[in-house]
Amino acid sequence: MIELILGGARSGKSRLAEHLALQSGLPVTYVATAQAGDGEMSTRILQHRERRPEHWGLVEEPLALAEVLERLAAPQHCVLVDCLTLWVTNLLIHEDGWRLRGEIDALLETLPQLPGRIILVSNETGLGVVPMGELSRRYVDEAGWLHQSLAEVSERVVFTVAGLPMVLKGEAL
Repeated sequence: MIELILGGARSGKSRLAEHLALQSGLPVTYVATAQAGDGEMSTRILQHRERRPEHWGLVEEPLALAEVLERLAAPQHCVLVDCLTLWVTNLLIHEDGWRLRGEIDALLETLPQLPGRIILVSNETGLGVVPMGELSRRYVDEAGWLHQSLAEVSERVVFTVAGLPMVLKGEAL
């Protein structure tokens, strides 16, 4: 089962995803895409670590997400990926400008083939004003196109606002 959890910054999307993973009763591996580039991001990463159960597995992968998911996904196992928009950012600023398209294509090709439960967390970036800078506009475009493609292949899509989940597609929570 593929689940996509969307929401704005501090909307409760990660907390919801972690709750769903815990509730599944399955062994969980958390795939973190964040890179601690500064003190503020290091603090955010630490907060996420402290909130997760100690018995969950952890894989930190900022770029090769499809490859990691192929390795980790298994029947009766839950893989939680947090967060796709950080992953897109990592690829957007990568020295190989073509890597973004290749990694997104690999993810979209791989996901429907995976066994087990996959929970994907991502920031919904398309609700505000159009950014002025070219890189910012490309980021919003890439994230939006990715979300649309993921929503197509996901069994459940949830939009989270103020900690409240709204199911857009699939079974109610």
